[in-house]
Amino acid sequence: MAQQAQLSFGEMVRTLRAEKGMTQLDLARKMGVTDKAVSKWERDLSIPDVASLPKLAEELGTSVDELLQAKTAAQEAATESDATRKKAAALVELVLKAVALAMGVGVVALTIMDEVEPRNALGLLGVGVACLALVQLMHSGEDDR
Repeated sequence: MAQQAQLSFGEMVRTLRAEKGMTQLDLARKMGVTDKAVSKWERDLSIPDVASLPKLAEELGTSVDELLQAKTAAQEAATESDATRKKAAALVELVLKAVALAMGVGVVALTIMDEVEPRNALGLLGVGVACLALVQLMHSGEDDR
């Protein structure tokens, strides 16, 4: 059963059902649900009601604890999505800071070379400040979590 902890909930249900020689319809009848419901469980599109887990565990010859050890596809997707979202946020922050720095350096260099008008210099600095403000806004949302 240790290897089944690595399976998703649906894969575990499918594997245990098959080991018992049951069809989806057989399990559905024993559980008082439709075979479509069992199909959705096995495809990780839904999970059974918490109150029915003891009966499901009994029918599959396992424990509720073993069933609950399985990862749901939603949990896996959420974990991957969170990691991707954090990487994207870090990249966006880096780009915004780089733009802000480039605007500041550009204004200084162009001013030294006397190649920029004050109005244009202020516009460039405004872009840099706006980028830094966006970075600050990204971080202010973290305080609410």
